Amino acid sequence: MSDDPDASRGIHERIDADYSGLTPRERAAADFILEHLDDLAVYSATEIAESSGVSKATVSRLFRRLGFADASEVREQARASRSRGVPVGPHRGSGDLARHAAQERANLDRLLDGLGGGRLEAAAAAIASAREVVVVGFRNGYPVALHLRQQLAQARPRVRIAPQPGQSVGEELVGLDARDVVVVAGFRRRPAGFPGMVGALVERGVPVIVLADPSLRSVPPAVTLLVCPVDGVTPFDSYAAAMSLASLLAGAVLAATPGASSRSRIAQITTVYAALQELE
Repeated sequence: MSDDPDASRGIHERIDADYSGLTPRERAAADFILEHLDDLAVYSATEIAESSGVSKATVSRLFRRLGFADASEVREQARASRSRGVPVGPHRGSGDLARHAAQERANLDRLLDGLGGGRLEAAAAAIASAREVVVVGFRNGYPVALHLRQQLAQARPRVRIAPQPGQSVGEELVGLDARDVVVVAGFRRRPAGFPGMVGALVERGVPVIVLADPSLRSVPPAVTLLVCPVDGVTPFDSYAAAMSLASLLAGAVLAATPGASSRSRIAQITTVYAALQELE
């Protein structure tokens, strides 16, 4: 690896910082790189040179100027950044809709493969029978948590979201025990305190269900882990499969809830909707 003191900076940042000092031919190569950041992990220096109309020596010189030892180091950083969820790629959406659809289908297939063997039903049964359910979401997982909480609230009482806007999560978890369940949506680029929070809940005997992408490779044995891929063809992760998981889980909870109880709750909610004239 390079001994550049700014080695933690991505290639996009390095090009932006040094662009004014690049030669015209180095800029041509840099422009090509910026337009193909999502594919940079597979490009060789020769391919970059041919595609940008410059020599391989120019590309090698550009990499050294930016603080990289060679093209392999550039590729390695590109792979590492994308696997952490860093939105590397061109500043435009993918125009290849077929490729996008194929990736979404692949994510869904991988999700469903991981829910076999009664894994989904076991998680749903725990949620359905809990005294209270707390759905926790961090960063990109927060919208998934909000959606899951909204759906679970149709199926059973005492479901709340945490943390509330502007608040920390600690006070939301006080008083929970083995009679409760915490569902945590934690996708890549999770906050640093994520493992500690999950571990603290397990130590207190609180059942925990974690919805996460494959980058979360280990959780305490007592935790139920539901893996949901978020890979996308654009610079940003895709949460279509995560929202599908929320729907599947909530539906399974509804199925695991005694029929009379769930029907009565849904009827009461519908009556209140009508009384408040909240819906069309």
